[in-house]
Amino acid sequence: MSKIRLPLCHHRRLGAAQGDERLDEAKLYKELGVLTKEKEKWEESIPYVSSLLNYESVKIQAKVLWLLGEMGLLYHQSVQDTVPTIVSFLDSPELLLRERAVNALGRIGRGDYSIIESYWASLFRFASDEEPKVRLAFIWASENIATNTPDIYENYMSVFEKLLHDVDDKVRKEAPEIFRVLGKRRPEFVRPYVEQLRHLSGIDENRVVRIHCLGAIRATGVK
Repeated sequence: MSKIRLPLCHHRRLGAAQGDERLDEAKLYKELGVLTKEKEKWEESIPYVSSLLNYESVKIQAKVLWLLGEMGLLYHQSVQDTVPTIVSFLDSPELLLRERAVNALGRIGRGDYSIIESYWASLFRFASDEEPKVRLAFIWASENIATNTPDIYENYMSVFEKLLHDVDDKVRKEAPEIFRVLGKRRPEFVRPYVEQLRHLSGIDENRVVRIHCLGAIRATGVK
């Protein structure tokens, strides 16, 4: 397993091994877990955490992508220079890394859409990713971005309509939620799909799907 030598300042910051001692994957993962809870250290730690995207471990890279997404929600300007590297993971053959990269861009885009704007359209290919977890991540990312920038989704609702009929239960559970998010902000985007949501609320075999479809309808103000 490849290892990375950490600068002394970061050993101190994260409570890692002293001096130039090398950290193994398990210890580094644990240290990142500690940092996850220390939000007061997030902004100053962004350069270091970003550097760990070069660590040759899917487990570490996935943790870092998730953490950068959370950091970017709060400190979007500070992660701006790292966004192109995050985007490079969208083409990873590793399911987990694609999933985490999509999620990270969603969180950063919620904080400041302009930072991910040039990459936004490319996220839509993940609506048809072969892996259900990646399709799910696409919906989550879209919900995050739509929270503060709903107008950009006006001409893309048909993409989410297809996901209402996904073969995967978890994807179908989440798909109505983007209609709920947008229904609160731009109900006119969702109203053309109300009858379909109502139909699914009565026939889908999954109880959560049925509940979420009703929630999406209520968000539009339609009785």
